Amino acid sequence: MSITVNIYYKGKNGSAREFVRKMKESGIVDEVRKEDGNERYEYFFSDEDPETVLLIDRWRDQSALDLHHSLPLMGKIAALRDKYDLEMIVERFDGDGAMPEKDEKYIARRR
Repeated sequence: MSITVNIYYKGKNGSAREFVRKMKESGIVDEVRKEDGNERYEYFFSDEDPETVLLIDRWRDQSALDLHHSLPLMGKIAALRDKYDLEMIVERFDGDGAMPEKDEKYIARRR
């Protein structure tokens, strides 16, 4: 059962976007994506709030997420987050992500 964590990084004066740039430039993003159990690690930028960046972070299970949190790489991420003085808002979703059949009619699919 996958675990998805949405992390909203909120900053000032472009700091959240700069954080993402440094995460990619330093290779941290690639390192996380290579970790056993990582299924997704992707940033999104809001068109309504330029000071907020969304990270969608998905892991195979709790043990994979626990291992990720225990690695020295987390210290690098925390140091960058502190450097850019970012606030975090976190949402966690457990489950297989399956769409209930009754909701399928609301989803546009390519034909």
